[in-house]
Amino acid sequence: MRARTRILAPIAVALALTTACGESGSSGTDDGGSGGGTASGDACAPIEGDQLVVLEDDQQLQNADNVIPAVNAAAAQADPALLPALNAVSAALTTDDLIELNAAVDVERQSAADVAAGWVEESGVTDGLEQGSGSIVVGGANFTESTVLATIYADVLTAAGFDATVQEVGNRELYLQALKDGQIQVFPEYLSTVTEFLEGDDATEVASGDVEATVEALTPLAEANGLVFGEPSEAADQNAFAVTQAFADELGVSTLSELAEACGDGSLVLGGPAECPERPFCQPGLEDTYGLEFDSFRELDAGGPLTKAAIQQGEISIGLVFSSDGALARG
Repeated sequence: MRARTRILAPIAVALALTTACGESGSSGTDDGGSGGGTASGDACAPIEGDQLVVLEDDQQLQNADNVIPAVNAAAAQADPALLPALNAVSAALTTDDLIELNAAVDVERQSAADVAAGWVEESGVTDGLEQGSGSIVVGGANFTESTVLATIYADVLTAAGFDATVQEVGNRELYLQALKDGQIQVFPEYLSTVTEFLEGDDATEVASGDVEATVEALTPLAEANGLVFGEPSEAADQNAFAVTQAFADELGVSTLSELAEACGDGSLVLGGPAECPERPFCQPGLEDTYGLEFDSFRELDAGGPLTKAAIQQGEISIGLVFSSDGALARG
């Protein structure tokens, strides 16, 4: 259900990073357990609390949008040190890191440059890097996470001997063309989103929740477009479902499957954007993949402040968020 529109420059003026949240479905309101649950009545009703926690998507309902470096193929071939430097970032970067990086900029109001430099230093990713040379332009979109990731890439490439700079760029149509043409050489991408974009047929879906299978689908698409991709990181920015820590602790759940087992009474209240009840990666997917049943659905926003506030204030049991949102950082 990830749909973000951002205004960018100088190559273009808009960015839309979209991962849909699915197909037809309806709000389940009837009682009865689909997961052999232990709860009854209102046992899975909302519980307020400040700390949010994402429940693991253990059956891979969502597509794998792991952070992955996209590189101009000619640039990668010209200097063999380029991809290993970026892969060093992928090997160290986690979703928890993304959450903390986003929180440092968006909540603590630190600069993206300082936050990126701090992560590079603390992670030790520059130790023993193969040395390269030449100018490298790293593209970044005009939102916090992309800016921080682009700056991390540039800092690591600088440590590897390159003259690396960051350039803010436009929507995917334009920045991928700039990457193919060599106007920029590197860009922090998202695995499933870029795979589906390069595949280009809305009637088919080649990405999935399986990282390895999605990388396999991406590889020939990249080659056909003059691109090469590095290793995917563990870090992912994708649709996720959050509850309060108090709710998770009360039920003893950490995964969506465990939630389904605990909440067979249909007392859950789901929150998200208006299209959630009709999209397969949102309510219908939760019902079909996990057997979850809901008392009601509340129309809010797509991973935004309304949904997060509703979870925290105990107005909904579970809501759609993005897995690397800085609001998930622990105090």
